[in-house]
Amino acid sequence: MGEFDVLVIGSGSAACSAALRAAKGGLKVLVIEKSGWLGGTSAMSGAGVWIPANHVAADAGVADSRDDALTYLRAVAPEGWARKEDALWSAFVRAAPDMLRFLSGSTPLDFRLVNEPDPFAEAPGGKLYGRMVSPRPLSRRILGKFAARLRRSTLPHSFSYQEIVDSDLYHHPIRAGLRLWPKLLWRRLTNSGGQGTALMTGLIRGCLDAGVTYWLETRAVSLLQDSDSRVIGAEVEREGRRTKLLARRGVVIATGGFEWDAEMRARHFPGALDSIGSPPTNEGDGQKLAASVGAELDRMDQANVYPCLPTRYQGKPHGLPMTFQAEPHSIVVNRDARRFVSENDFNIGEAIDARGPDGAPVNLPCYLVGDHRFVKTSLPFRWYASYERHWIKKADTIGGLAAKLGLPAAALEETIARWNGFCAKGRDEDFRRGENGWEEYKAHGPRNRLKPIDKPPYIGMTINRSILGTKGGARTNERAQVLRPDGSIIPGLYAAGLAMANPIGTRAVGAGTTLGPNMTWGFIAAETILHQNR
Repeated sequence: MGEFDVLVIGSGSAACSAALRAAKGGLKVLVIEKSGWLGGTSAMSGAGVWIPANHVAADAGVADSRDDALTYLRAVAPEGWARKEDALWSAFVRAAPDMLRFLSGSTPLDFRLVNEPDPFAEAPGGKLYGRMVSPRPLSRRILGKFAARLRRSTLPHSFSYQEIVDSDLYHHPIRAGLRLWPKLLWRRLTNSGGQGTALMTGLIRGCLDAGVTYWLETRAVSLLQDSDSRVIGAEVEREGRRTKLLARRGVVIATGGFEWDAEMRARHFPGALDSIGSPPTNEGDGQKLAASVGAELDRMDQANVYPCLPTRYQGKPHGLPMTFQAEPHSIVVNRDARRFVSENDFNIGEAIDARGPDGAPVNLPCYLVGDHRFVKTSLPFRWYASYERHWIKKADTIGGLAAKLGLPAAALEETIARWNGFCAKGRDEDFRRGENGWEEYKAHGPRNRLKPIDKPPYIGMTINRSILGTKGGARTNERAQVLRPDGSIIPGLYAAGLAMANPIGTRAVGAGTTLGPNMTWGFIAAETILHQNR
């Protein structure tokens, strides 16, 4: 048997945050990754990190507080969630600023503020600036032998998050490339990347410097328990053999979501699916391991849902998260050909995934409809649309488009006529498209808010649920300890990231809602191991 103090299953941001904090606390830590690639979903991400009351904002003179953050979470959460999640929200806002400061001091990561507001900035405790950070680019070379083993992304990681925002890469890719070419060339020569590449490069380097051991192509197949039901390690498959690993102080499950397990996905996300934008290794290993020792699985219908363009990853169909649904001369409609959300709403994924009392989708299938001017707004859109040749439907009349999409023609004609009327008035009376702080920011100015759909040919395409990572898993307490259905603690077992029952579910409270809390819960798990489990 291999013996360690802490075994971390998974190698994404939650896993590495836990591993780094535990190792810095003097513990012997092993991180196992079932694939040949380090970094998990985080390595593929844009690396927007939502951390309220962070030190980067404070240093810039931006006012924020933990109390404001908790007020905000309580104000914008789904109805009824506070009963289960308030203690976890409180734990998150207490720990998140400390986590970010710890990472900044223990890794090569250099976090900078991003000019993005909270999606609900007008809500109590909301902020227009200061809670979004992202790391500056780093060279993969600092990972040594692991440099070639960092998971690659479908996103343009040659750019930093802020550069993507500032250059408006989606609409002006050539201009952005010309403006930034010296930096892009240097990053090419130095094997550097921004966004998720930078985040995971920095985290893994910090872990290596702290003495963390990484084993790739090592899959946990079962958890080990002693006679008192304490989790004391795991049995793993490695190099064609099964090996038992002992973890004296605890096991942290941080294996990601379950969206690539077809049976689990169909059970918890019925209805139309366009694409998945996470690593194909997200097969629910952590959820299954936790359930095998009696853990309660909760929030299994929650996920990071956002529109995706079709692309390829490792030779197979994949989703590329992109805000293409809010372009001028287009709207989004449901299966009844009715609008149901502002197209600029950051939480449009939640609206697309809305369920009825029976758990079945109420809007799917959904469609983006517009006129031919929509297609001309972005060269990247046309590039990625070419991966799925029959995705875009065209017709000379709205009725003809409705027939091709399978929508009721009269309803679609009425919906588009109503939209065109709003465009003439200058205000979306149904969903206030472009009017709040977030939507005004993303619309790139008032002139882009409302544009009519009245110049044939007309176009339409599916814009169904796309999943960037499920958010259901083992129910934990505010110390990241895994719980049984009766609320008792499974000693020795912790969960973080997408493998836990996420206290901030599908409804995003910031553009970095996934990564910020995920890293914080990894940090909390390690803090609990260090201070309570001796």
